[in-house]
Amino acid sequence: MVLIKVDYKEKDADRLKLKNGFLCREVAGQWVVVPLGERVVEFNGIMTLSESGALLWRNMDSEVDEEDLVKLVLSEYIIDEDTAREDVREFVVSLKENGLIE
Repeated sequence: MVLIKVDYKEKDADRLKLKNGFLCREVAGQWVVVPLGERVVEFNGIMTLSESGALLWRNMDSEVDEEDLVKLVLSEYIIDEDTAREDVREFVVSLKENGLIE
């Protein structure tokens, strides 16, 4: 018999959730993210998103993992799974680099 120990703290680390204090809106046909309140000090400027980036953003207000986001992209767009996974990974890395994920 093989026993597998699951470290729940490590598993929880894979969960993604956007920090509060950012607003995502479509303005003149372009999706933008702007900081609100105290977040202006941390993130000075705006972030523009593609249509698929806006879809991902709008679905990250509660905890998700990358696999959830890949499934979301696959359900909305005609795209192969490898490309969807690569695009989601790139988006998540960008959010992390900009300090937008809790």
